[in-house]
Amino acid sequence: MSGAFLGGLVAGYGVAIPVGAIAILVMGLSARTSFRVGAAAALAVATADGLYAAVAALGGTGLAGIVAPVAGPLRVVAAAVLLGLAAHGLWRTWSAHRERQTSTTPAGRGLSTPGRAYAAVLGLTLLNPTTVLYFAALVLGRQDTADEGSAALFVAGVFLASASWQLLIAGGGTVVGRALTGPRGRLVTGLISSALIAALAVAALLQG
Repeated sequence: MSGAFLGGLVAGYGVAIPVGAIAILVMGLSARTSFRVGAAAALAVATADGLYAAVAALGGTGLAGIVAPVAGPLRVVAAAVLLGLAAHGLWRTWSAHRERQTSTTPAGRGLSTPGRAYAAVLGLTLLNPTTVLYFAALVLGRQDTADEGSAALFVAGVFLASASWQLLIAGGGTVVGRALTGPRGRLVTGLISSALIAALAVAALLQG
């Protein structure tokens, strides 16, 4: 079970680390309003990641008996999807770095309270289909989330990893925000995320 929790932590950081529009929004809210508002937005992102991980884990648990005969090929497919996501993230990171896209997403005035910030950022994060694809491929590629207890630990790991990273962004303030959301910060975080996802793909293959 501890393996499932650690796997969830790695998966959570893999999807949370890239600094994109949502991370910039979280940072902007914290800088322009208060840490409470930024923290609410950060927890909204973690909630969305946890929900997607739960859907993938529970779906994987329910389908365990059906997919058992073809577990080997599915593991290869899952690894291929994860490698594709890693390559896509790497390409997007490098393209953005070359174009030196330094524009930021403004924090709207309507998100000046923790409740509004949480609801708005949760909705925005749930609109990202790549997240559920990432977790679905990851769960199908693992063998230690086959029971409900391990699945719960996996989801908890995802949530804690996502929450800790997003809260770090929210608490960083404007100084850290400028460092992470600049061209060099985006390049470094994007490379780290792609490396983590690729490592998860290799781990899925080795489990076979």
